[in-house]
Amino acid sequence: MDGYIIGTIIKAILVLAIISALAGFGTYLERKVLAFMQRRLGPMHVGPYGLLQLAADGIKLFTKEDFIPSGANRLIFMIAPIITAATAFIALAAVPLLPEFELFGVTVRPIVADLNIGILFVLGMMAAGLYGPLLAGMAQKNKWGLLGAARTAIQFLSYEVVTGLSILAPIMIVGSLSLIDFNNYQSEGIGSWLIWQQPVAFILFLIAGYAETNRTPFDLLEHEAEIVAGYATEYSGMRWGMFFIGEYANMITIGFLASIVFLGGFNSWGFIPGGLAIILKVSFFFFLMLWVRASWPHIRPDQLMWLCWKVLMPLAVINVTLTGLWMMV
Repeated sequence: MDGYIIGTIIKAILVLAIISALAGFGTYLERKVLAFMQRRLGPMHVGPYGLLQLAADGIKLFTKEDFIPSGANRLIFMIAPIITAATAFIALAAVPLLPEFELFGVTVRPIVADLNIGILFVLGMMAAGLYGPLLAGMAQKNKWGLLGAARTAIQFLSYEVVTGLSILAPIMIVGSLSLIDFNNYQSEGIGSWLIWQQPVAFILFLIAGYAETNRTPFDLLEHEAEIVAGYATEYSGMRWGMFFIGEYANMITIGFLASIVFLGGFNSWGFIPGGLAIILKVSFFFFLMLWVRASWPHIRPDQLMWLCWKVLMPLAVINVTLTGLWMMV
């Protein structure tokens, strides 16, 4: 029992450290990808190819003045960024990151907590993340922050419905809520991937995932052209940075979920071993999010709600209904 607890703590610390580092490196990749697509250079002056820009950003965030505006609710203002970052990392606890492997004769399972309700846990923690931007916008006594908080509520709550309904059809097919079972269900090769049985659910899940991670064209929570920076208007320094560490961690989580639920997980992919396969799939989804940001303009809040309630949700309900009828037949 002691060994299990120690092993779990070590895995949790490793996940926290590695995903935090990847989130920081993700900012560099995003700048470079957007620059390439817009025919710019991106970071170039700080270190070779701008690689030391990460260190410069880190120094700036840790040393920048951290102030709390007058009239703000101090406690909630300080807690809100922690909620955003914490829920993003806690959600990763139930995600199997790599296949099992042996290290010094010990079998290592790269998952912090193998829950039989893994999908519900991950989606629940990501949903709880809405309280970060919501409380941040309400606590700062700023009208732009308040507008960002209102958009947080309508956007996250609405698209969580689509996320849940899109994932329900694959759950019906696999008959389990465990992400390990999803991976094992698709162990017979590319032909067994759930994307072939559930292409509509896959597309709906990706769109809703973009909305829940506050990515363009769904970044209405902090739309700089309309509400300055929305819920993050009054934040600076590392408190501001924690919001965006949480955002990039959620992007990685969405990439893992899409890969495990729809694209065969960490099973071997032809001659590509399972560990490398899952890394390539998650990297593709991360790049796709950057590609979408470079390609699509912002949409209006009314267009966002129209898309959710009049297009995506009816499609998700129809898909679940047809899946149920198909399973009965």
